[in-house]
Amino acid sequence: MSGTTKYRTIITYKNYFEDFLLKQRQKVKDKIAWTFLLIEDVKQVPETYLKHIEGAYSLYEIRVQLGNDIFRIFCFFDDGKLVVLANGFQKKSQKTPKQEITKALKIMEDYYENKK
Repeated sequence: MSGTTKYRTIITYKNYFEDFLLKQRQKVKDKIAWTFLLIEDVKQVPETYLKHIEGAYSLYEIRVQLGNDIFRIFCFFDDGKLVVLANGFQKKSQKTPKQEITKALKIMEDYYENKK
């Protein structure tokens, strides 16, 4: 382990993210892993990789691109430094599907309910 400071820690909640990850080919898994390291290790993460979702309270999307394939992994912060992964999907159009945002918001709600 190098002596670098981690600015964030990424954790998963239940198996939403794992279910998504298992379906991806190795190159995509590698790119997702690389993106996670960047998010954990960089003080100010560029919007290219982590972006707040407009109108969705405290939901963010981790943005992963590999060639023409675009993937989104929803996440939210807990205790400021903990990034909790929700669901992921492959983006097929310009707009993020509303049902994916709804699913992520439900996961976030569930997370906070179970945390109490």
